[in-house]
Amino acid sequence: MGTKQVRVSERLYARVEDEKREGETFSDALERMIDGYGLLDFAEDVEGASDAWDTEALEADFETDDEANRKELDEELP
Repeated sequence: MGTKQVRVSERLYARVEDEKREGETFSDALERMIDGYGLLDFAEDVEGASDAWDTEALEADFETDDEANRKELDEELP
């Protein structure tokens, strides 16, 4: 099986590290933590919650993050 490199926040990394069991890899811990939880489960969990979200602010944050990520990638790639 191949591997992929992903970025996670320091908060999430620390959470997974705290949840890791002895002898368990980071990937094993992540898989155990999300096992059986899929997109449909997430949709059910947040159903109705979007009414309370400031979607315009979320979109603006997304655009800002997207621009920053694109600039960073442009600087890293030849």
